[in-house]
Amino acid sequence: MVLSALAPRVRRWGRRLAAVAFPPSCVHCGGLVDPAETPAGFRHLCQPCQAAMIRVKPPHCSVCGHPFHGIVVGDRECPRCVGLVPAYGEARTASLFSGPVRALVIGLKYHHGLHLLADCAALFRGAPHLLDHVRGAGLVPVPLHPRKRRERGYNQAALLASELAREAGGETTVDSLLTRRIDTETQTAFDRERRRANLQNAFALAPGARLRSSRRYVLVDDVFTTGSTVNACARVLREAGCGRVDVATLAHG
Repeated sequence: MVLSALAPRVRRWGRRLAAVAFPPSCVHCGGLVDPAETPAGFRHLCQPCQAAMIRVKPPHCSVCGHPFHGIVVGDRECPRCVGLVPAYGEARTASLFSGPVRALVIGLKYHHGLHLLADCAALFRGAPHLLDHVRGAGLVPVPLHPRKRRERGYNQAALLASELAREAGGETTVDSLLTRRIDTETQTAFDRERRRANLQNAFALAPGARLRSSRRYVLVDDVFTTGSTVNACARVLREAGCGRVDVATLAHG
């Protein structure tokens, strides 16, 4: 019993000693990361790159989560949301998709960088407006097509949802309610109209999914770009009877 109680402490000390002996390199600039300079929990971003992250905080657009700059008086239209008719209620994000955060997302998404989840969790921890937004809700990861899931080995949105649920605490859960039934081509180079057409009928309820109409669900994805993907997912949930659907992302691109 005593040994089992000591095990977590031994693992923590082991990680700290390993970081001192073999300091990790920054995923963005390649410099060394000094554990003593990362009290916020970032393990693969150096102090200068942490400072270079553009964190989002209120006031921000309620439709896409992008921050408003300067003094906001009354309603303010976000130019990024023109033409988007959201099927969800509100979207919030932790940061802008640039510099160090872009390196985190690309490393996680395309280079099997599962070790970067600790830095994503630290980014979530530094976004209280986002944690308040998701706390107590059912987090629904945007799904990958089974082929892409097999190739990648994981769904980064599902991993981020788990980190977000852990940081938010309370009764926050991860509910994998959706499936991607059409293997669409990559969306990266498409504008909103092309993305919308590309995603038509791409998502459906997962087999055996059980929805509670009284529960609030929050779609989780890595990056909010045009909103087409989360909007397509939100429509499926709303048509299935969800009373309220919101959106949360790690970054806004």
